[in-house]
Amino acid sequence: MTMLETSFNQLVDEIRNQLKPEEQFTLTLESEQSQFTRFNHAKVRQTGTVNDGSLQLVLMHNQRSSYREFPFTGNLESDRQIANDAIAALREEVAQLPENPYLVLPAGNNTSREVHTGQLLDSEAVVSTLIPIVSDLDFTGIYAAGSVIRAYADSVGQKHWFATDSYSLDYSLFTADGQAVKGTFAGSNWNDAAYKAKIEESRSQLARMAQLPKSIQRGQYRTYLAPAAVAELMTMLSWGGISEASHQQGGSCFSAMRRGEKKLSPKFTLKENFKSGVVPRFNDLGEIAPLELSLIESGELINMLTSSRTAKEYGLEANGATSGEELRSPEILPGDLKHDRILSALGTGLYLSNLHYLNWSDRPTGRITGMTRYACFWVENGEIVAPIENLRFDDSLYQFWGENLIALTSFREFIPDVGTYSHRNLGGLLAPGMLVDRFTYTL
Repeated sequence: MTMLETSFNQLVDEIRNQLKPEEQFTLTLESEQSQFTRFNHAKVRQTGTVNDGSLQLVLMHNQRSSYREFPFTGNLESDRQIANDAIAALREEVAQLPENPYLVLPAGNNTSREVHTGQLLDSEAVVSTLIPIVSDLDFTGIYAAGSVIRAYADSVGQKHWFATDSYSLDYSLFTADGQAVKGTFAGSNWNDAAYKAKIEESRSQLARMAQLPKSIQRGQYRTYLAPAAVAELMTMLSWGGISEASHQQGGSCFSAMRRGEKKLSPKFTLKENFKSGVVPRFNDLGEIAPLELSLIESGELINMLTSSRTAKEYGLEANGATSGEELRSPEILPGDLKHDRILSALGTGLYLSNLHYLNWSDRPTGRITGMTRYACFWVENGEIVAPIENLRFDDSLYQFWGENLIALTSFREFIPDVGTYSHRNLGGLLAPGMLVDRFTYTL
């Protein structure tokens, strides 16, 4: 047990001792020890380390609740004083709040402890490992690595500790006229050969980007979307898509499937899969999600993500979802399209490596809009002809994951969540590429 874990456990005991009868609490910890190195023009522009920890304490009493967030220093005396001040302030605040009929109190006896130790680059070796292979390129990006911790404890004795070592490199390569290729490389065990292969793949795409871009008229085109582009579409499902509360409130894109009016392609299966261990299974009430949860199976809606709060309000059964009912460890199962058959299967159409600026244009009908990004190409007769000028698409998932889905690739890529707002994010999405017919471009 590390000093941080020991200190967290001691603080939990201190808070329990401070509780009055009928009071309950949850305490969550987000902590990291990370190295960040930012590159521009294949040179180091910023580098440094972050040792940070943040606690959220929720106090519940008489069907009312409120919370405070404060730093976690690992010094028990300091943390205890801050926690005691927070409890005192919360007692005054909670007493003045209205009752919440759907407040869910911590319950159960779940405990867990996962510690995933990786093999990361030594901090002194990061630059000498990353830069030589890109020294002749306009290479821009950020490398982040280190230990990330998530922990939970509550007043009924539930306790969870999750610690993992991980790294991510989010980068772009640019041509002289500003065209770019984007890539991500992440994991828990650094693989030098895999890094070089990834850069060489991006270098190959960059060479094609140097050609004059082709202007494409709006319309419908046969389109291949690489795993990173499919992952962008998957992220939309966490914006009220697969949420049971969103369905109950009339905002889910899958309500038509729930009503039995729509189906997706039998080729399409989506699930939550925590077997990889890249994110904790416990949620913000200490509940443990199933190791696997089928959401859409062979085009049929099986489950939506249901939190205990939603379950209480609508008389349903919760399935370990967080209060936000977002995807945490999603995957789309692969198909049978081999990597070396992608261009020939596409024939003539568009090859999209990345998408961005996605949003719902009409969520109840599953319509998503967004822009093509970076290395996207026009393909004729199975041969890449030229990069394309940026296009806006607007299409329904009932089309591109439905009747217009031709094939999913037999390989998948893990697309990491490289977000660093407030703290390093965990996890990512496991996605295959996909070939679709009549993908709709509007501008």
